[in-house]
Amino acid sequence: MKLTGNTILITGGSTGIGLSFAERFIQAGNTVIVTGRREHVLESAKEKFPGLITRVSDLDVEAERVALYEWVTANHPEVNVLVNNAGIQQRFHVLKSDAISDWRQLNKEMTTNLEAPIHLAMLFAPYFAAKEAAAILNVTSGLAFTPLAIAPIYSATKAALHSFTVSLRHQLADSSVEVIEIAPPAVNTDLGGSGLHTHGEPLNAFADGIFKGLEEGLPEIGYGTSVNRLRMSRDEVDQHVANMYQMLRGAIE
Repeated sequence: MKLTGNTILITGGSTGIGLSFAERFIQAGNTVIVTGRREHVLESAKEKFPGLITRVSDLDVEAERVALYEWVTANHPEVNVLVNNAGIQQRFHVLKSDAISDWRQLNKEMTTNLEAPIHLAMLFAPYFAAKEAAAILNVTSGLAFTPLAIAPIYSATKAALHSFTVSLRHQLADSSVEVIEIAPPAVNTDLGGSGLHTHGEPLNAFADGIFKGLEEGLPEIGYGTSVNRLRMSRDEVDQHVANMYQMLRGAIE
């Protein structure tokens, strides 16, 4: 994708990976819109980057996704890039969770991580197809390829989003819309809670690595430990998943 002169919508763009991407897109000469649930966090992001355009939106709600699409296309009709970045991660053990009382919160992973990006891609794809150049970037995870057994729903939603992204890329291959998958490893952000990813890749180094992949025109971009996982054999995946579970199982037991 071209990296300058775009108008870009980033979901979950007020902190972490989303805000780091927003910073780099602004520096590259793009107009950037970010959306999130918490107005005060969006205001904080705008204080850091005054050129940022912000919009409060709860992407778990179907009507708010439609409203976001209508607001963006009405107020910023030049929009031509969607970055589906918003995501949540929850760690749990099925034998230690209550499928009745815990389900509403656990289900948010499916609506935030999978339903919302698919719906937004379907909303924006026809609009983008009328543009000279456009792109949809879906942020999945290395866990789409090697699931983390202590975060089973998160891993499953990212695997499903990877599959959807592959199909979307084929469906839009004859249009002006590029479809790009970004598959992060663990990155030092507050995903899942403060302090859970301090062992992860430094955020700035990760974001720089992803932008290098965008510059190279890669359709699927990993970084650090996720690179090899994107092409692991089934036997390697099984061994990796088992090793990681034995290492981390204490976090949910």
